[in-house]
Amino acid sequence: MLKQLLSTGRQNQRIAFFLLIAMHTAGVLGLYFEESRALFQLLTPFNLLLTAAIIFHFEEGKNIKYFIFIIFTFLLGFFIEVAGVKTGAIFGEYAYGPTLGFKLFDVPLIIGLNWAILIYITGIFSNKLSSSLWLRSTLGAAMMVILDLLIEPVAIRFDFWQWADSIIPVQNYLSWFLVAFLLHFIFQKLDFSKNNPLAIKLLIIEVAFFVSLNLI
Repeated sequence: MLKQLLSTGRQNQRIAFFLLIAMHTAGVLGLYFEESRALFQLLTPFNLLLTAAIIFHFEEGKNIKYFIFIIFTFLLGFFIEVAGVKTGAIFGEYAYGPTLGFKLFDVPLIIGLNWAILIYITGIFSNKLSSSLWLRSTLGAAMMVILDLLIEPVAIRFDFWQWADSIIPVQNYLSWFLVAFLLHFIFQKLDFSKNNPLAIKLLIIEVAFFVSLNLI
């Protein structure tokens, strides 16, 4: 019985993995071709919601601290963006376009979920690189900055957000690193298994997705 359950679990993971690949491949093609671009921009929030549902489902050590991580990261990520948009003092002067869906306080709600996804997958990867809490948090934050470097040109091109005078300030990357470091530190401190067979695969898919959209 246990063998059958494990086999079913691995089969579900394979299905989820291929679904993530298919979703992101379709996203690249849909955003690339002008005829389908508007539709796939509209679908972007749903892609993020489905990605979150898949990746968070496969965490093997779900406990109260795991859910605290997701909720806290969502809220901090969202409200730091609200403060950033309203003041321009954190990341610089920027504003969100319509692509990411419903907004609250001029920030798409899905942004909080995006913070949770990215911290989670980079956190699991950095967790495998070192036994040092500080080094894991630093590496995770550094990976977040690398992701942001890939995301920014795509975000501007497809109207996720726009920067004042079309210039991305260095301040954005510095603040992104600091916020990510704080969230990674909390992620590493919270006691749950941090074992998800799809997390690193999703990180690779995300990198490939944004590299592809930068190149084509």
